[in-house]
Amino acid sequence: MSSDATPSRTNGDIPDTPGLNLGYEKVSPSGKAVSRRALSGVRVLEFAVGLVGPFCTSIMAQLGAQVFRIESQGAMDGFRVTRNPLTNERLDFEGVPRYNFVNLSKWGASINMRKAEGLELVKRLISVSDVLLENYSAGVIDRMGLSYEAVREVRPDIIMVSASGSGRVGPEAGSRAVATIFGAVSGLAEMTGYPDDRPHEARSTADAINSLTIFYSIVAALYYRKRTGRGQYIDYSSREGMTCLLGDVLMDYAMNGREQTRQGNRDSAMAPHDCYRCRGEGAWLSIAAGNQAEWEVLVNVMGRPVWAAEDRFSTPLGRWKHQDEMGKLIGAWTLDRDACELMETLQRAGVAAAPSFSCAGVYSDPHIGDREVLEVVEHPKLGANLLVGCPWKLSATPCRIDGHGPLIGQHNKEVFSELLGIPEQEFARLQRERVVW
Repeated sequence: MSSDATPSRTNGDIPDTPGLNLGYEKVSPSGKAVSRRALSGVRVLEFAVGLVGPFCTSIMAQLGAQVFRIESQGAMDGFRVTRNPLTNERLDFEGVPRYNFVNLSKWGASINMRKAEGLELVKRLISVSDVLLENYSAGVIDRMGLSYEAVREVRPDIIMVSASGSGRVGPEAGSRAVATIFGAVSGLAEMTGYPDDRPHEARSTADAINSLTIFYSIVAALYYRKRTGRGQYIDYSSREGMTCLLGDVLMDYAMNGREQTRQGNRDSAMAPHDCYRCRGEGAWLSIAAGNQAEWEVLVNVMGRPVWAAEDRFSTPLGRWKHQDEMGKLIGAWTLDRDACELMETLQRAGVAAAPSFSCAGVYSDPHIGDREVLEVVEHPKLGANLLVGCPWKLSATPCRIDGHGPLIGQHNKEVFSELLGIPEQEFARLQRERVVW
């Protein structure tokens, strides 16, 4: 669906209010001055829980968008209500690490949507926002009084995103789904794992991939609106987002009637293409030789150049057919060697190789440090955290983390009093009557 209406206002029509200065990116949620960035001037209103929606808008915030995260103490995000995996004790809902990570750089506002005044406050925020994202179960946002039609009445050029497991239309639109479920029905789980084992769950990886895919769709819609002045509705299905990753596999079935399935670390054509055990507990090295030249380099580094001339290994097809034998030989060579040292030796020779890093390995990797992938973020409950920042390095509009995930209602005064211009006495009344808190 798309709106043919002309825009009700643009970012340039919104006055430069003191303090918050939204739309002009003069301050971040932490109150620090920031430079202009790729999504400066874009406002996002977020009604989202878990990982898919919040991680998407966190990336937008790191790129300069103003993201208002709307929460309610009556229906708290499950990522806030969680337990310590080691002790099973319930964590302080303001101090959950994963909640903090997926909500970086946002403004936090709390509104009681069950009250009529609460809904009116939301509509006032919609009137000065460019994007509304929600990932509730099908029908929930409509029952809240925020269907696309209702939202468009307030802001005709709004871009609204509804993200769910199976989309908002279709016979399974109302089905409940988390990453495990839409990873399964997408076809991805069937392709993940070893041939003699069960399909593997996609879990958080599926959520993160869908977050990025939603982000791309929003940017496309923003570009369309910039050209036409028209907003639109984005009906996003997470299972379809994962199915898109199976392009060549689905094409093979459509054209050849051939169903591919799990093959572990192996490739459909390249060999060797696997992960081999190295010296030390939990140490593995991934090696991939993409052509004949790389194979010959590999066996020379291994000190076994004669293998390149053997019938079973002399051609790509021969190596692919004899992967079990080849894997044992390579595995015997790597077993007593250091994974990082082997990586350096093979990379210098021109063969793709890398250790399979644990989290500790990622954090200590000098390449990650040199590129400043990790940023220190202070949190009032969690203290200083070293977190992964934005994956893009934009030369003119740098992407960075501006602050921790918001506490509940942390920015109510800035959002309601400064942005919406609600007088101090009126704001105090809204707090007393628990419309906001």
